[in-house]
Amino acid sequence: MKYFLAIILAGFIILTNTNFAKAEDLPDVQLEMRKYDEITLPAGTFIPVLTTQEISTETCPEGYKVKFVATNDLFMYETNILPRNTEFYGYIEKIHEPVIGTNAAMKIKITKIIMPDGFEIPTRGYVYTSNDNLIGGELTPPAEWVKVPHYQSKFQGIAWNHRGATLQIRPGGKRSMGTHTKVPAGDQQIIILTAPTPITHTLTE
Repeated sequence: MKYFLAIILAGFIILTNTNFAKAEDLPDVQLEMRKYDEITLPAGTFIPVLTTQEISTETCPEGYKVKFVATNDLFMYETNILPRNTEFYGYIEKIHEPVIGTNAAMKIKITKIIMPDGFEIPTRGYVYTSNDNLIGGELTPPAEWVKVPHYQSKFQGIAWNHRGATLQIRPGGKRSMGTHTKVPAGDQQIIILTAPTPITHTLTE
């Protein structure tokens, strides 16, 4: 028993006499953090982009995933919030097939931003159009044309008491069948944010 206590006492003495490394002597293993400023992009922000693939109502179903690339740096408060080549991902939310009188149309929803270094930011937006963000949906050309006489002044007629007439061609009441809507690869588009998007990963250097 005395031998066991002696071993414990010797170990305690060794530990108390050990020179532990001071904090200032330890190697610096702290990772260098990337600088950022937290900025929120408001709803209604417009972002110019390019399409990276052809998007068509004829070949792409609802839910089809799409990708766009920013064409310019987006600055706010002298900070480059979204650098050029930032990627935007989304999908075709709704497709309207072509019908008589109206071309096909589609809505493209944007759900994610990926910075050039791979950092992901969730967002909400659409590919913008003035028609409630609906791409396509134009009226089709008339399917028929009718001739309508247009009577002129009697002084322009063949005789003094005769009113001359000319025929005018006007669109009839029927329109042609609609066609599919296509957005070619490399086409310039604009994304509009429909909800505020907090950006917490912006370069300040």
